[in-house]
Amino acid sequence: MKKQEIIICRNFKEEFAQALKSHHYDKLFILTDEHTHIQCLPLLENMDMECIKNAVRINVGPEDIHKNLETLAYVWSQLSEKGGTRRSLLVNLGGGMITDLGGFAAATFKRGISCINVPTTLLSMVDAAVGGKTGINFNDLKNEIGSFYPADQVLINGEFLKTLDQRNLLSGYAEMLKHGLISNVSHWAELLAFDLNHINYDELQELAGKSVEVKETIVEKDPTEQSIRKALNFGHTIGHAFESFSLHGNHPILHGYAVAWGMVCELYLSHLHAGFPKDKLHQTVRFIKDNYGRLDFTCDDYETLYNYMKHDKKNSASGIINFTLLGDVGDIRINQTASQEEIYELLDFYSETMG
Repeated sequence: MKKQEIIICRNFKEEFAQALKSHHYDKLFILTDEHTHIQCLPLLENMDMECIKNAVRINVGPEDIHKNLETLAYVWSQLSEKGGTRRSLLVNLGGGMITDLGGFAAATFKRGISCINVPTTLLSMVDAAVGGKTGINFNDLKNEIGSFYPADQVLINGEFLKTLDQRNLLSGYAEMLKHGLISNVSHWAELLAFDLNHINYDELQELAGKSVEVKETIVEKDPTEQSIRKALNFGHTIGHAFESFSLHGNHPILHGYAVAWGMVCELYLSHLHAGFPKDKLHQTVRFIKDNYGRLDFTCDDYETLYNYMKHDKKNSASGIINFTLLGDVGDIRINQTASQEEIYELLDFYSETMG
């Protein structure tokens, strides 16, 4: 798998222009959703570059509910009808939905065209846009269809963070907290200490840069998730079940919130299976409860959630649910399993602790 160039922008205009120049493309396409078309595309258009003026705009519906086969087919049709070839270049300007969807469209159109990710949310900067995973939701299952297809460049520009509301900042911050938990105590502690109610954007960009470094280091060791990259799945087995549960109920939740709530459950399972320290468990759970609230479900929903977990693509065998757990902050235990009884127990823990 080709290696991505991650660019932490100091001068976005110059660095974006340089990224475009590195490609010998015949036609430029820019993919946005309805939010980034209004809030973020003008930043590119104001650069007064001829290639931007001539670019084909593709605009789709926002949020994860549109990360589906129908929207993907629309992107394919626009690429085809507007003259896209194997030498065309697609710029994915948006959050994780756009970089996931656009990356998969680029991977499959004409058997693969080049793409650049310009993430506009904190979540996409530290997670979705980095590492090469692309895909769509299918049959109410999160990221059920996809591929590994890294963008050639990922440009991380902190100015976009100022366009985000609190919920979308928190969604991205959950992935940063995950990176802290799988890296080291000092990074985990500084993330818990950051004031999310009074955002210092310079400090946030610095923390985001550290978060990207954690993910980059892991992905470089294991690009296609055969071993240590599974560390990045911490919180996601149950988090994805929460997302699928919400999608099926037609009340989609932000990915980072699902991961935050998934980490509550998987930290408890880590305590049971791997001895994750109780004090760090409660510190992290308190931070998540204070900032993310809770997902409402009852014991009547346990079987539904359990069945979603059984469909998780990370499982190595039918009916066996795979987890990444932690013995401590930075002590990663991949390829862990749990019984149905234990999964119901951790859902009990979630309901009692987060209520």
